[in-house]
Amino acid sequence: MARVDGEWSLDGEVEIDETLIGGEAKGRGRGYRGNKTTVMAMAERDGEIMTRVVPDVKRRTLEPIIRENVMRGSFVYTDDLRSYLRLAQAGFNHKSVNHGRGEYVRGRCHVNSVEGFWSRVKNAIRGTHVHVSAKHLQKYVKEFEYRHNMRKNPNLMFYRLLAAF
Repeated sequence: MARVDGEWSLDGEVEIDETLIGGEAKGRGRGYRGNKTTVMAMAERDGEIMTRVVPDVKRRTLEPIIRENVMRGSFVYTDDLRSYLRLAQAGFNHKSVNHGRGEYVRGRCHVNSVEGFWSRVKNAIRGTHVHVSAKHLQKYVKEFEYRHNMRKNPNLMFYRLLAAF
């Protein structure tokens, strides 16, 4: 599915967010990972989504991925993670919401679309897959990415997959 989906640069209004998937949560707080795997998503409003399993949420990890996949000049919306602080200096129109202060929407600035995507991914893992290993998580997330990106043409999903083999 990842091969068929392809990856094109995102532009316009792009929401970026990261989440932790898998493992057991025994600790607390944003910095605690335990044995969970970090995944980031970049979603064009009303468009494509792109996902990556990443080793951490540090600026040196996330910013190069954003620079490589989001066109300069795009409006980029994030939460208040410190790793996103220099996006404006990198050529993006960056705005953020501060979830820690109860702010989830400010005008057009929000990450609700990508958080909705995370909700669907996690519900499917809990309900259908029950568990996914970190080793294969990128494949699972790419399946959900493909399904999201094909949501406006569901009748073509199967045929596009067949054509790829």
